[in-house]
Amino acid sequence: MAEDGNEVQGKEIQGKFDVNLNPLDVHMPASESLKPGRMTIDKTFHGPLSATSKGEMLSVMTAVPGSAGYVAMEIVSGTLDGKTGTFALQHFGVMNNGKDSLILKVVPDSGTDELAGLSGDMKIIREGGEHIYVFNYAL
Repeated sequence: MAEDGNEVQGKEIQGKFDVNLNPLDVHMPASESLKPGRMTIDKTFHGPLSATSKGEMLSVMTAVPGSAGYVAMEIVSGTLDGKTGTFALQHFGVMNNGKDSLILKVVPDSGTDELAGLSGDMKIIREGGEHIYVFNYAL
């Protein structure tokens, strides 16, 4: 979404990615109804976005199955349609009784080198045990 609430008008690409999540110590208190989590994120993107990323995620699962929330930040380094650089992605995800809502945005002014000025939104699709990204970006 752009600042005005609309999606970024640009080029749309898609490909697959591999992801590894590893738990970290949690600073937040746990209870019977709230289970906080913290993890590292390591991804490898394939296709028009040929890159790796490292990040961290904070989450809270509730006592209601299928209800949870998470936020994450990751730094992506590699090539995007042949242009090399680094940029940051910010995640905001909520599950409400199994229905999920996920927003991934390029952090404004985070693009470096040939990716300076990058803006965009990313969607993540999970199907058949695979992770697919759909990246709508402008440069």
